[in-house]
Amino acid sequence: MEVVKTIKQVRTMVAEAKKAGKKVALVPTMGNLHDGHLTLIDEAKKAANFIVCSVFVNPTQFGPGEDLDKYPRTALQDQQKLTFKSVAIFFSPPEYEMYPFGRMQTTVEVPHITKTLCGAARPGHFTGVTTVVSKLFNIVQPDFAVFGEKDFQQLVVIKKMVRELFYPIEILSIPTVREADGLAMSSRNAFLNEADRTLAPQLYATLSSVKYKMLAGERDFNKLAADAKQRLEDKGFTTDYFEIRDAETLERCSESTSRLVLLGAVTLGQTRLIDNISLTLKS
Repeated sequence: MEVVKTIKQVRTMVAEAKKAGKKVALVPTMGNLHDGHLTLIDEAKKAANFIVCSVFVNPTQFGPGEDLDKYPRTALQDQQKLTFKSVAIFFSPPEYEMYPFGRMQTTVEVPHITKTLCGAARPGHFTGVTTVVSKLFNIVQPDFAVFGEKDFQQLVVIKKMVRELFYPIEILSIPTVREADGLAMSSRNAFLNEADRTLAPQLYATLSSVKYKMLAGERDFNKLAADAKQRLEDKGFTTDYFEIRDAETLERCSESTSRLVLLGAVTLGQTRLIDNISLTLKS
């Protein structure tokens, strides 16, 4: 595994790999790698034989007062975790390499879908995400890129960007990787104190409860979502949203919607947690 800091070196190595007939997969991360990230690497290896893992804490997707300064930066530990994962390039650029003209010059924005859910709570967040992902796509020019379904809205936004900007990249996704008690793996889990960590799995439990009610035939989506939000708040969560949406478009569901996603965003202490569950309803 080569630890690479510059765009020029990444492009040179990827060009040589493609010349040798290799398929390239990109796994973009912000580091502090956990088993969820390692599962992304494993998925990438199923599709490609030249893996690029980027580690970059992207400042433009953090809003004022968010946790950019305290976001964990663990480059050495991350490299060690990837040592036996057959990663070809560990791309860990400094900020000036990714934003040589300042943080917010040219940007890439996906309209409408980024203004709801997490986009409503975090204005500008998805513009930062799509801008940096677009930069990484242009730098690496992968055949495949792999994302987790925990950040479900991000996944839908990136798929839309790829489709509408004609990137010749196949987006692969993997189901959310969870702790034994159901909590979705996330770098931000490290910020939870002991009491909040004990309570945190109730977000997934609540999502699961609503899913089973829907599979059993309940269809009053507004009531189901409102009741779930109230249950979470009664347990001690500060709830940003609990929504039932079309899994393809993230629009509100109609009677004909068959593939749905339940999405929740909450805060415990100072830590924001998100999670989701998808399901298909029979007509």
